[in-house]
Amino acid sequence: MAKEATSTTTASKEVSIDDLASQLATLKNDIAELTGAMTNFGKTQGRAAADQAKTTAQGLADTGRVKAAEAQETAEEFIRTQPGTALGIAAGIGFLVGLVAARR
Repeated sequence: MAKEATSTTTASKEVSIDDLASQLATLKNDIAELTGAMTNFGKTQGRAAADQAKTTAQGLADTGRVKAAEAQETAEEFIRTQPGTALGIAAGIGFLVGLVAARR
């Protein structure tokens, strides 16, 4: 009787090759699905990062345009209020550029 119980336990613990093949196929499919999900997640995160970078760059470009316009207005106002000084500064800058260009 004890021998019969032992053989039944051993038989239930044995796994057939078909069972292993089935489990391996299931595992392979699960890994493929997980890989696909990770790929989609990576693409989504990449798109989100690209959109964020584009928005930030656009904001910086807009800020740069505003600052450039303000600098232009300040320069024009300076030229209107002090034309002689502006002319002297422009002549000095032109002279320095000429010196640097002549040395090359």
